[in-house]
Amino acid sequence: MSGLDPKDTSADSVQVLIDGYRRMSPAEKLERVRALTLAVQALALSDVRRRYAAADERTQALHVASRWLDPGLMRRAFGWDPES
Repeated sequence: MSGLDPKDTSADSVQVLIDGYRRMSPAEKLERVRALTLAVQALALSDVRRRYAAADERTQALHVASRWLDPGLMRRAFGWDPES
């Protein structure tokens, strides 16, 4: 198989998933990636809002960004230290 080896899914189910991806157009694949990225970002924002409920919207957005960006870049680009 193509490197996809989930431990909780049968080989037949994995093959159905792979076949489905192969039938998708590049635009459909890109849309799937975009939708999943937005879902991950929404989950991250939800977690940040729970953890930092008293923080203002900018600070919450910075906390979300800090999950993907290097701390040094966060300090240089935004003047904000995610480790403080």
